Amino acid sequence: MLKKTGITIIFMMVSIIVVRSQTYNQLSEAEKKDGWKLLFDGKSSAGWHTYNKKTFGPAWKVVDGTLYCDSTVQIPEGQEGDICTEKEYENFDLKYSWKIAKNGNSGVMFLVQESPKLDAPYLSGPEMQVLDNDGHPDGKIHKHRSGDLYDLIASSSEPVHPVGEWNDAEIKLDHGKLSLYLNGVNVVNTTLWDANWDALVKGSKFAQWPSFAKFKKGHIDLQDHHCDVWFRDVKIKTL
Repeated sequence: MLKKTGITIIFMMVSIIVVRSQTYNQLSEAEKKDGWKLLFDGKSSAGWHTYNKKTFGPAWKVVDGTLYCDSTVQIPEGQEGDICTEKEYENFDLKYSWKIAKNGNSGVMFLVQESPKLDAPYLSGPEMQVLDNDGHPDGKIHKHRSGDLYDLIASSSEPVHPVGEWNDAEIKLDHGKLSLYLNGVNVVNTTLWDANWDALVKGSKFAQWPSFAKFKKGHIDLQDHHCDVWFRDVKIKTL
């Protein structure tokens, strides 16, 4: 009887794990009705391409239901870089989960513009930082830690999980009102394109880049910072 009970418990645990694994990169019926759309199907790179290119760079792979940037891949010159969405978004609620390797650095940018005149996404798009706060040198720089609006506003708190664990993040932009969330905690609030925003940009490294945050519609971008990073459950709702 005990042996049978033990087998039953093991079977139940395995079933729970299988069910949980199947919930990644999927929308519930309630989410579908509410207008959410998947940006990553968990199986392919459909909907994404390397910034300023039509291809999907070799450093980015779809592995175990994640978009994975593999730092060990030797990238031919001209094929490296961030990946961004095919579509552009204006007022939106973006949710995603990320995991960073030890000493890693990455980020998620938005309102990114593709142009031959702009050779990098950060020249136009603000970024919510993804970082190993304790292992990467940027962790010692104010406004460069996980959850920060990179180089502009530091997080009000740091609810980030340890390296190797998944974090849930959210970027919500609604007619200039910007809110960032990390693991369910609202860590940044600001308004884009007002006098205070102009002052923030002027006091940052972005002051020298005339295209930074000047556009009200753009691509979502995942940063290739030559570090191992994983993303999953990437979904968006137009506001």
